[in-house]
Amino acid sequence: MSQIKREPVKFAYWVPNVSGGLVISNIEQRTSWDIDYNRKLAQIAEANGFDYALSQIRFTAGYGADNQHESVSFSHALLAATTKLKVIAALLPGPWNPALAAKQIATINHLTNGRVAVNIVSGWFRGEFAAIGEHWLDHDERYRRSEEFIRALRGIWTEDSFTFKGDFYRFNEYSMKPKPVDPLPEIFQGGSSRAARDMAARVSDWYFTNGNTPAEIRKQVDDIRAKAAANGHSVKIGVNAFAIARDTEVEARTVLDEIIAKANPEAVQGFADQVKNAGKASPEGEGNWAKSSFEDLVQYNDGFRSNLIGTPEQIAERVIDLKNAGADLILLGFLHFQEEVEFFGKHVIPLIRKLEKAETVTAVAAE
Repeated sequence: MSQIKREPVKFAYWVPNVSGGLVISNIEQRTSWDIDYNRKLAQIAEANGFDYALSQIRFTAGYGADNQHESVSFSHALLAATTKLKVIAALLPGPWNPALAAKQIATINHLTNGRVAVNIVSGWFRGEFAAIGEHWLDHDERYRRSEEFIRALRGIWTEDSFTFKGDFYRFNEYSMKPKPVDPLPEIFQGGSSRAARDMAARVSDWYFTNGNTPAEIRKQVDDIRAKAAANGHSVKIGVNAFAIARDTEVEARTVLDEIIAKANPEAVQGFADQVKNAGKASPEGEGNWAKSSFEDLVQYNDGFRSNLIGTPEQIAERVIDLKNAGADLILLGFLHFQEEVEFFGKHVIPLIRKLEKAETVTAVAAE
């Protein structure tokens, strides 16, 4: 039996700083990628129980995402529009050098009272790398580079004379000031492959995985945490999910059916072709998107698999199931972001807190 987690589960949302929303579908989406919409969305999320927002990194158009705002500068704008929300800026090793990233994030850290974090994206979009003239690495090599990137970030942020001799990055008595305020910016990463999990078990604060069932999440959690403990490290787990909360389950399932029925087949197939460079390209052939169906790929991060689709009560219970499987954070996508983030905060999160409180009481009584 899994141990009941005492810390309340945290909530994040995908920042729609990329056009096209969070599904590859022609269904109506009352979601905009512009800054005015996103400032208001961040304020709504902050007022309704969300802890984090995660900006996306994309350099080129594709799969309905014709327009893209750069992640770090966009994250800073959202931080400037809020007072409590933490914003996770996506960084892509290759286009970014650790020295540039360390300086950018340290400055934003000071300007926002420490509310900026980073998500290190190891990369799956080979066409994008070709378009911008960046050298493409094989799957596990990308994770080796990402690990060096993280080690370099931490070294620059904590050491006065940082020296590092890696295969991808080298620093010679580099000193950067001012350092970030304590605590250091949190470092997130994505993945599900063997290389991704092993990297998380060595260096990352948070590990994001694609949507999945509680049983499959538990397998990853047990694996990562056992290896992290052996390394004298600890890591928290974030799980992707696409939430469709409606008054009845029938209404919610009808929305899901419409999203899939109106999917753009060519765009979904294009996305499927590119993500073959993710989990399927790993030596073990496992990881993000390795087993995704057409329906799964309509939502970029297998978010339908987490099954947060139904009434607020059903969704609350399923979040608790994910939490008890080891999830510390749920990263959410929505169809109509402003309305649905507010609805989720007002009608789902309070139910989750009640269930958490009841489980805590039960656990204490059992002790």
